Amino acid sequence: MESLYRKYRPRTFDEVIGQEHITHTLQNQIQNNHIGHAYLFTGTRGTGKTSVAKIFARAVNCLSPKNGSPCNECESCKLLQKESDINVIEMDAASNNTVDDVREIREKVKFTPVGVKYKVYIIDEVHMLSTPAFNALLKTLEEPPEHIIFILATTEVHKLPQTILSRCVRFDFHLVPVNTLVKHLKMVFDKENISYDEESLKLIATAGEGSVRDTLSIADSIAAYCQGKITKEDTLSILGMTDFELMLDFFEKLREKEIGGILSLIDKIEKEGKNLAVFAKDISKHARDLLIAKSCDDSNEILNLPDDIYARYKAQADAFDQKDLIRYMQVFSGAENELRYTLSVRLLLETTCLTALSGEDVKKN
Repeated sequence: MESLYRKYRPRTFDEVIGQEHITHTLQNQIQNNHIGHAYLFTGTRGTGKTSVAKIFARAVNCLSPKNGSPCNECESCKLLQKESDINVIEMDAASNNTVDDVREIREKVKFTPVGVKYKVYIIDEVHMLSTPAFNALLKTLEEPPEHIIFILATTEVHKLPQTILSRCVRFDFHLVPVNTLVKHLKMVFDKENISYDEESLKLIATAGEGSVRDTLSIADSIAAYCQGKITKEDTLSILGMTDFELMLDFFEKLREKEIGGILSLIDKIEKEGKNLAVFAKDISKHARDLLIAKSCDDSNEILNLPDDIYARYKAQADAFDQKDLIRYMQVFSGAENELRYTLSVRLLLETTCLTALSGEDVKKN
């Protein structure tokens, strides 16, 4: 069975979500016939860089483009959708990063495309190229044949030489907002006849951390486990995330400075089989959410919580001093990396909690 992120991979610019600033520009370039010879797509994984590159490759060759998007029906579009097609060449620079690999490209760009107008080279993770390989690529970017378009994709644009950057039209792909991911999940689940509740959608979208691919991969796993009926409880269990009720309780104990209560709660969480490193990450996020609820006038536009849950967040936030919430964010986010690699996660988490309360009067109960 095909995975959700492959099945719902966008095939036109209109189907790309969260990157309108890029898709509209590319559509206008195609409609106005102002097509560049080298593009740089940069941004976090799973935000659509390769998908947009493939759509663009079809669009510039489409015989009947629709508002700058490929029709996916003409002979050119059908040809370019075949994996065996020789006009769209994908290269992973992580495993093909030598000067010889780039020299091979330089030799092949001399050959004209077959059956279409442009030959498109998509070089993924281009920052992995060696220095000699970059120098070899630079010569091709400076004077490319008219029938060639390069699309360079990277998650680490700061590693690219300025000489490469200056010769490309750059597009920065943004993390996709939770609200947008939730709408996308609704569309996917509705088409797949998978039942769900709103809280589950937000949990999955939040866990995706702005990546469409990661969000759909998580959704795929949860849908398989739940057998077509996704619930908040199952979602929390699979993701290892902390229920907001438990997090509110934990922060009440932090506010009351109850060491005994905090240690007992950690013991309960561990016995339930939850990931304590994930719990520490959730603590940091909850402190951040409370700080937003306390400090921002438009806080629920940022947090996007149901009204009843937001009211409880707001009430708890108002009970804290701002400086305490800032300290909790710093202490727990600072411990996240250590918690991944320590031999005793529980001991380090308990120590982190006590550190967060250091300098304060505490109840030992």
